[in-house]
Amino acid sequence: MQLCEKNLNLLPASVWRPTYNRSKVVGSIVHLGVGAFHRAHHAVMTDAVLTSGDLAWGIVGAGLMTSGTKDALAPQDGLYSLVERSAETEQLRVVGSILELLGGADDLRHVLERLCAPSTRIVSLTVTEKGYYLDVASGQLLLNAPMVAADLANPGQPKTILGLIVQALRRRRAAGVPPFTVLSCDNLPNNGKTAKAAVLAFAQQLDAELATWIKSEVRFPCTMVDRITPATTDNDRSYVNEALGMTDAWPIVTEGFVQWVIEDDFSMGRPDWTLGGAVFSNEIEAWENMKLRCLNGAHSTLAYLGQLIGCETVADAMQMPLITTLLDDLWSEVLEVLVAPAGVNPADYVEQLKKRFRNPTLKHRTLQISMDGSQKLPQRLLATLRERLVSGLSSPALAMAIAGWMHFAVKTAHTPGGVLNDPLSLDILNQAKISTQPKFILDSLLSIQKIFGTDLIGHSGFKAELLTAFCALANQPDVATARQITL
Repeated sequence: MQLCEKNLNLLPASVWRPTYNRSKVVGSIVHLGVGAFHRAHHAVMTDAVLTSGDLAWGIVGAGLMTSGTKDALAPQDGLYSLVERSAETEQLRVVGSILELLGGADDLRHVLERLCAPSTRIVSLTVTEKGYYLDVASGQLLLNAPMVAADLANPGQPKTILGLIVQALRRRRAAGVPPFTVLSCDNLPNNGKTAKAAVLAFAQQLDAELATWIKSEVRFPCTMVDRITPATTDNDRSYVNEALGMTDAWPIVTEGFVQWVIEDDFSMGRPDWTLGGAVFSNEIEAWENMKLRCLNGAHSTLAYLGQLIGCETVADAMQMPLITTLLDDLWSEVLEVLVAPAGVNPADYVEQLKKRFRNPTLKHRTLQISMDGSQKLPQRLLATLRERLVSGLSSPALAMAIAGWMHFAVKTAHTPGGVLNDPLSLDILNQAKISTQPKFILDSLLSIQKIFGTDLIGHSGFKAELLTAFCALANQPDVATARQITL
């Protein structure tokens, strides 16, 4: 028996399920990138809005690159189960806010039609850093990226989020339909501004007048999302299916903690997501800096060191003194220059993070977190580093975190058949195996300007700290690269 609309009443009484009439819900939100992260926060909080009786805010979920989510959830009428786990408690529910699923190249025409529909009021995004096609170092649109170039050459049949959004806005403008709001939920600093910059840069290449109209009329609110959501495993599926008494092809397992902070700037209205626990605030940058630098910076640090010493999950890594000591030092360096939101004590947030990281019920894999380091390091670690350098502060913990990424790159480069899941993988791996001597390895990797810019390679104080940290890791016998470095 499969989870679907007709089987909802057959669920165990302990499982919460939608109580509203889903056939009366209006699909006014199109979400691009309908993966686990979206389904653990955005879709859940929208479900709370629908439960309140406001049925104007259903979700149409679209996967642009693959049809995986559609294949799993369309036979389930968009329903899926969500498990919220802390070390002490667990809650299982079925979420009903996703009404329709599109996915893969064959559905791109239908995605564009949905974006153009007058009923669409919000277009939300979780497409990762790569989906915006902006150069990490310069912030410029990657005009030579094959998919961007293809969309610019054939704008009527777009395949990227930028091409889809710009084409839809062009058609809505021509038809006299008000523009939707573009709501980025990606883990990026100033994500709304990033989305706006990417959309405007793309539109400018096609039609300067259209770009001017978008700049004036389209809203791009910033958001900050904080919820640890590991990739779903086969064990998760087995556990959930037994608890449901029926099959859910793609359940989500996440932590009990959730935080979604949103800038209140919408052109065609918006749901009252506070019903699901969201916060509307004009201090988005302070919220996201706290999260990116305290949570994500520590997560990346933990992931690279965890990969180097054989820790499969975050909870495993939090049992290692080498890692926990470094994280404590890292948080101290971050908090010394962090400007927190009004009324928030960042030290309390860090203590909460330690508890969340130690949650043994979440199997959050360090390999998953280690992906796309070139896109993550600048905002998670390097931004804090640069602030400390300007203030004349030493940063040995940040240097150790960056050295951990470099060792991870060396490890992958020297592993037969090693694969680095990163947009700059070829460049990184080539630089990582150029030498076995620390000084030359550091210079080679720091020369990748798309990650490190041009300033850090010439900063003697930082380079000295980085060299000390790199060699200290190489001296650790449990570190996987210990025998690949010539000291």
